[in-house]
Amino acid sequence: MIGYSGLAKAVSRFCGRPSTFALALAVIVVWIITGPLFGFSDTWQLVINTGTTIITFLMVFLIQNTQNRDTQAIQLKLDELIRATQGAHNALLDLEELDERTLEAFRRRYEALASEARLRQGQGLADTDSPEP
Repeated sequence: MIGYSGLAKAVSRFCGRPSTFALALAVIVVWIITGPLFGFSDTWQLVINTGTTIITFLMVFLIQNTQNRDTQAIQLKLDELIRATQGAHNALLDLEELDERTLEAFRRRYEALASEARLRQGQGLADTDSPEP
């Protein structure tokens, strides 16, 4: 039995293909061509409006699932790079789970480090550094 995550992954792969885009474009072209046949009636318009609304509604959830999965994978990869780098601050692991106040404190600290590095660079000094031991 395929779960939501597996279904979302399969659908996102299918929807990302050029052939799927071509299929969607073909549906719209057919709809436009049939306009004169149906006298551009309200029902004719309702068909495309309803179809696109339903697809858009479902795609929002699909895109969010895909984005969440990709973001989580990237965060784990970054956490591993921090963990494996000698001298790196392990306190930076899993930053995305911190509250706004703590995250802002980290951001201010790194802004200060960047500012100091730019000052040193402006004085002709090296702007590279390594974390404190």
